[in-house]
Parts: sequence; structure tokens; C-alpha cells
Amino acid sequence: MRAAYTVRVAEDPADREACFAVRKEVFVAEQGVPEDIEYDAYDAVAVHVLAVREDGVPLGTGRLLHGEAAAGKTGGDPAVGSLGRLAVSRAARGLGVGAALVRAVEDAARARGLTAVDLHAQTHALGFYARLGYEAYGPEFPDAGIPHRAMRRSL
Repeated sequence: MRAAYTVRVAEDPADREACFAVRKEVFVAEQGVPEDIEYDAYDAVAVHVLAVREDGVPLGTGRLLHGEAAAGKTGGDPAVGSLGRLAVSRAARGLGVGAALVRAVEDAARARGLTAVDLHAQTHALGFYARLGYEAYGPEFPDAGIPHRAMRRSL
């Protein structure tokens, strides 16, 4: 039986805190990303999405940068958004939460008139994003000491 959850834009402070808690669990605790680089000034202007179980337990999060905030990550193209900080709690992996979060970010991008979404994927996740229609480009590069590749999907 598939776990029941919903995905929504995180619009209130409690939702944002839930997003940050999932990121801390996944990136800081599991992957060893320093906390001082996990959270940044972009968090204040990003569109955050949150997956929650029926009982309110947060399962995953992601964020969309657009406009000026995305320019440095997308080659300066104002029509391209940047998907980032996608994290799914260990207990929720394999339930489709990650794919649902990606689609929610894409919906938010479309709602803002964007024509494509870029992301920087950890190399172990390239197959996940490829299954969702993203294509890798450019060389591998380190981010927070973890190998990544750039990927893009037209909307």
C-alpha cells in the first residue's frame, strides 16, 4: 500500500521550518554538508515545496529559484528556473515523494512563466532525474564536497 501524502507550496513559517528540518536531516546529518552552507540568502526568495504525510509529518522538500536568484545557476537566462535542495527523509524514500516534489517545482516554474528548469544533481541521482526528463550537460563538479552534474528539462 502506498503511503498517503500531499505536496504543497510552503507558504507559512511552520511549513518553511518543516522544509529546513528535512534539509538538516538529509544534507547536514546524513551527507555531512556543513550547516552554514546548507542555508543561504536564496531561502528568503525561493519558492519552497513540502511533502507531508496525512498526519502532518514532513517527508520531503525542494525549492525553486527564479529571476535574479536563479541567474547565477542557469547561465543568466531569465526564462530558466533552478531546482535545488531536493531532499526526502530516509523513511519516505521509494514512495514517489521525490518525483512528486520535482513535479511541484516544475508546476511552480510554469506558473511563473519559465520555460525550463536547471538543477545540479548529485551524481548518484542522475538516473532519478533522467527518468523525469532531465538531461545532463557539462562536466562533473564538486559542490559541498559531493560530485554533481548540471541537468536541464524544458517545460
